[in-house]
Amino acid sequence: MRIASFNINGIKARLPRLLEWLDETRPTIACLQEIKTQDEAFPATEFEKLGYQAIWHGQKGFNGVAILAAGECPKEVRRGLPGDPDDEHARYIEAETHGVRVACIYLPNGNPQPGPKFEYKLRWMERLRDRMGAILAEEVPAVVTGDYNVIPHDQDVWSPRAMAADALMQPQSRDAYARLLGDGWTDAIATHNPRGGVWTYWDYQAGAWQRDHGFRIDHALLAPELADRLAACGVDKEHRGRERASDHVPVWVELRD
Repeated sequence: MRIASFNINGIKARLPRLLEWLDETRPTIACLQEIKTQDEAFPATEFEKLGYQAIWHGQKGFNGVAILAAGECPKEVRRGLPGDPDDEHARYIEAETHGVRVACIYLPNGNPQPGPKFEYKLRWMERLRDRMGAILAEEVPAVVTGDYNVIPHDQDVWSPRAMAADALMQPQSRDAYARLLGDGWTDAIATHNPRGGVWTYWDYQAGAWQRDHGFRIDHALLAPELADRLAACGVDKEHRGRERASDHVPVWVELRD
């Protein structure tokens, strides 16, 4: 079973690239972030042509998450992260499919920091930890994957100095991420790449892709019941070099049956 995550950066603008990636790699489950579309405009029929059914949580112009599953419709468990009834951002969706609990997240960026956006990011991470703790307590095979907007360690960025002031690298962001791992979640990419150097994002500006000035912010965290089944993981880097590509690349894990 392959579970993948892809911040597509606008599903309308990147739909040909997204369909191309699905057709070429055929993940069992695909989690999407930044679909940037209202619910009624989500192109579900395009995915059905490839054998995928979907659930989604959209929002006009920004944010938005979705879960696609091959051959069956994901059973929705939760839409929106609990803990703040005033938070209307479409950043979290959770489902059961193919015997796995899957949560797809788009964590707030937090820039500029310090300021209200960074404070919102940290509060969101506290709420995420609460929800992930509840999932752990169920002792189900689970993965929480998506764009975490956190660079966990200096080895996860091309230049720590260049990103030192960014919200993605602040001690508070990193500490909040580390607490998730301390609770029992396994960072799949870090486990198989202990020396770092794996990027999932390259900015459109300043020739970042051409100069390989990237960093790792897209993660797949596995509950203990899935961590023991981890067979392989990686990123589909070459998709970043295609025409009208997202600034992120897909991240994937392969699990033993």
